Amino acid sequence: MVVSHFLKWISTARVSERAAAASALARAYVNSTLPFEDRCAAEAALTLLLDDNSAKVRQALAEALSMSHHAPIQIIAALASDQPEVANPVLARSPLLTDADLIDRVATGQKAAQQMIADRPSVSMPVAAAIAEIGEAEACLMLLANTGADIASLSFRRLAERFGHEASVREALIADARLPGDCRHMLLVKVGEALRSSPLVLALMGAARAERVTRDACVKASLTLVDGTKAGEHAALVEHLRLRGDLTTGFLIRTIAHGKVDFFGTALLVLTRQSEQRIRVLLTSGTDVALQALFRSAGLADATHAVILRALKIWREVANGKRVAGVQEVSWLMLKELGGQRAEGDLATLVKSIHLEALRENARGHALAIAAA
Repeated sequence: MVVSHFLKWISTARVSERAAAASALARAYVNSTLPFEDRCAAEAALTLLLDDNSAKVRQALAEALSMSHHAPIQIIAALASDQPEVANPVLARSPLLTDADLIDRVATGQKAAQQMIADRPSVSMPVAAAIAEIGEAEACLMLLANTGADIASLSFRRLAERFGHEASVREALIADARLPGDCRHMLLVKVGEALRSSPLVLALMGAARAERVTRDACVKASLTLVDGTKAGEHAALVEHLRLRGDLTTGFLIRTIAHGKVDFFGTALLVLTRQSEQRIRVLLTSGTDVALQALFRSAGLADATHAVILRALKIWREVANGKRVAGVQEVSWLMLKELGGQRAEGDLATLVKSIHLEALRENARGHALAIAAA
């Protein structure tokens, strides 16, 4: 009887009155225990309100039903497909929307809908993947800021590929502790590309020097990146570097000179396809002959074997507590293996640069320690 009077009344009521009545009826439906017949009548009335000409009435309906587990699913589905101010509360909160429903809304490409979905209290991995794949930059930023979002490694890669050139998204990605190491390297390269093409940098340095400086900076930053990458992600980072053409002999020599033996071992694992156990045994206690065969299998030129062996032996002694050494000493002994400061050639130039960088870094650290004392 009440619903019957309600349906007759709404045809002449003002918008504000209809909106208030819609909210009251919806709250009564989800919060009260109604007899079956009254519940069916109320559901019919709520469904009829979906055709109201005023978005304010439909918005009131959406607000009242958005968090209910017992709202009529056909009404929730209709509200989720309505104009943004009506759909947003439902997209942001409704527990009745399935992953498929949310992915469909993401696929419509409406920025507001994508942002609401990205900011839901809980975002499943499939929905996060859809946002990462086709979402606007603003929605992707909200997804990264959402601690309740379950983001897969593949989705992080797509975000880095799509928006690595945009500073806001790049910063959010780098700040995320879940970001895989290969994605961090991808963003690192994008920063280098942005700097290299900057008009200011080009004016100050010229194209050739800007290219060289940014390339060297990326290599050094890549070494630092290895330290912040979990051991379980080393293989993915190595594969990423290999596919980009950055897993060069020079880079591998830098890693062993800096004592990154675990990462060096993972690189050998990827390059040789030998068992992890065999490579671990060879690096910890293998003979020179066995190690040289391993290096050769990885594509490392014979000329590099001696300096790599020298570095590896020193780091073994450090690991076993038989020696105290750092990059400065290791790189100096590697250089001595090539003939010292007078040595010539590309390999000697590389090892000299590693040694000089270590000298500068140690001197800088010493100076800062003195200043802080």
